[in-house]
Amino acid sequence: MSTDTSKILGINGLGRIGKLTLWHHVGRKFFDEIVINVGREVGTGMDDLVHYIERDSTYGRLEAFLHGSRAESVITDVDPESGTLMVNGVKIKILSTERNPKDIQWAENNVELVVDTTGQFLDPNLESDAPKGSIRGHLEAGAVKVIASAPFKLKQGATIPDDAVTTVMGINDKDYDPVRHCIVSNASCTTTCLAHMIKPLLDAFGLNRLLSASMATIHAATGSQQVLDRLPQTGKTDLRKNRSIMNNIILTTTGAAKALQQVIPEMANIGFIAESVRIPTATGSLIVLVINLQEELDKPPVKRDLINQIYEDTAKKQSDGYLIFTDKQNVSSDIIGTPRAAAVIEGHETHTRTACLSINLEHMQGIDKEMLENINDRVCAIQVTQAVIYGWYDNEMASYVNMLGDRTVTVAESMG
Repeated sequence: MSTDTSKILGINGLGRIGKLTLWHHVGRKFFDEIVINVGREVGTGMDDLVHYIERDSTYGRLEAFLHGSRAESVITDVDPESGTLMVNGVKIKILSTERNPKDIQWAENNVELVVDTTGQFLDPNLESDAPKGSIRGHLEAGAVKVIASAPFKLKQGATIPDDAVTTVMGINDKDYDPVRHCIVSNASCTTTCLAHMIKPLLDAFGLNRLLSASMATIHAATGSQQVLDRLPQTGKTDLRKNRSIMNNIILTTTGAAKALQQVIPEMANIGFIAESVRIPTATGSLIVLVINLQEELDKPPVKRDLINQIYEDTAKKQSDGYLIFTDKQNVSSDIIGTPRAAAVIEGHETHTRTACLSINLEHMQGIDKEMLENINDRVCAIQVTQAVIYGWYDNEMASYVNMLGDRTVTVAESMG
């Protein structure tokens, strides 16, 4: 990637996903060097930055995360003058002067691949010189490829440009074209889990039998929420975002349904509803997926054992470990740190109900009125099974950041 053949990764932002992305790559050691743009001074100096990097309230200390509880600190050679340090044997350089992507010194540091973890630059249609910054600014600053750690946010009516793509590893990661695409969205943690829950069912039953689907994610708290109640900002209409996450269940929204269509386009043909509820836990989230399947004539209805078998067989066939099936009874903390799993299907809780729906042909679109005149009984019965499936995911490190890490490495490999 750089002229001396060393592999260098750029990370923009050092929040939750930025720090855990650093943890992932210093453990993986695919990249020889990591350049992190923080865009400002941290605390009173480099010692405070080191303190932040090596400790985490959710995952513990970095050295224990990497090597076990008896490990000693893996951060050495801290040089405040040059802004460099070694983390688990990987050279890290900190940039602290620029916040606008187009002004970051990627070219000067031989960075050609950047992961933007800020969540601020998500419109791939904005030009690089947009007043508040743009993801394309990274390209102007010297990067060749940029990966966003969140779904694209498009203005109403806009479409994703030809040089950008949304992918989920294990679902549509081959949609990434190294020649054409320079901006990649790694979707979201919820979309990643949802895609791995939906795809096995589509493969097993086919699109035509899937009548409708809905999901709710019971989601851990995120950094955008308030620790204590606060006064809403001017013009804000969602008053719940200003309430304390520490002692509330908070209804909110999710863009998982729209993002899912970008990675599984067939889902655009299905009425799909996605909702989100935030709860006061640090990480470990759950998707409750509800689907309605049309039954086939002269065949027994779909039961929970068949649904579970589909997931179990899919998990066994995969070599990447992105889908896990379990018949054990879990709680959210059991999922934290589960390696690589995009979704952990809790087969113990899968359940189905089959019933006949009465459909009045007079109320159906596309039915010829003359044909109806020859039909005496205009009410028909359709056998439908509703299935409920539960999928766990560690929305920070184990699911999302590990998948983001895999996406980053595959993009780097495609660059030579």
